[in-house]
Amino acid sequence: MNAAADAILAARRGRRLLAPLGAAAPADFAAGYAAQHAVAEALGAIPPAGFKIGATTKQMQDYLGLTGPAAGFVPKSSIHADGAEFRFADFLNPGVECEIGVRLGRDLPVGPCSREQAAAAVAEVFPAIEIVEKRYGDLAALGTPTLIADQVFHASGVLGAPVADWRSLDLGAARGEFRVAGQVVGSGHGRDLLGHPLEALAWLAGSGAARVFGGLKAGQVVWLGSVTPPIWLEGPGAVEADFDLLGTASLRFV
Repeated sequence: MNAAADAILAARRGRRLLAPLGAAAPADFAAGYAAQHAVAEALGAIPPAGFKIGATTKQMQDYLGLTGPAAGFVPKSSIHADGAEFRFADFLNPGVECEIGVRLGRDLPVGPCSREQAAAAVAEVFPAIEIVEKRYGDLAALGTPTLIADQVFHASGVLGAPVADWRSLDLGAARGEFRVAGQVVGSGHGRDLLGHPLEALAWLAGSGAARVFGGLKAGQVVWLGSVTPPIWLEGPGAVEADFDLLGTASLRFV
């Protein structure tokens, strides 16, 4: 078993923050994705049900101290229907993100991928919310490869209804407004995700995550990134991602 994956899984079982891993820390991004694959193996999540992409906006890259995106696998247990309820106490320092998601209709092999190739592989587009956890203290001390190994904050999520005739829409112009307990807490546009949401999917096809998991497969779901920074929650309540062109996704913490 991978030493970094062992440490990550032990921290999750103990519901404690993940400390810097010292000698066990993955040395680079490739080692981080290898450790992530080991986490997925231990959780019975191979093949994964999908992926999440973090830091697809410059704002998020600055927030996390990254120079580009990073991706994490999504297990089947993370995928919930619109309106799902979650126990707030089941999460460690939870937050939420206002996302655009897709479901693949065909495989995307590992390697360079254009936006057009990515679009051709997409079967459905929907508004989505990702639940994330602040499982770390000092991110700079932890290091990006360890953040990658730990699925880049991922905890769970919901998917809204698929959008009818999404290919006729300008996904880059889609504006998402994020509300927590009925109050607007942020907003952004699809173009904030690497210039266009499907540029994010194209990036994922060539990423270290795609490499270690054998490419992207038909039926997998991808959270393409958040158009707002993460909103860290103080307690239970309703959360809604409302996109003018895509519709809404919602969840509730109780």
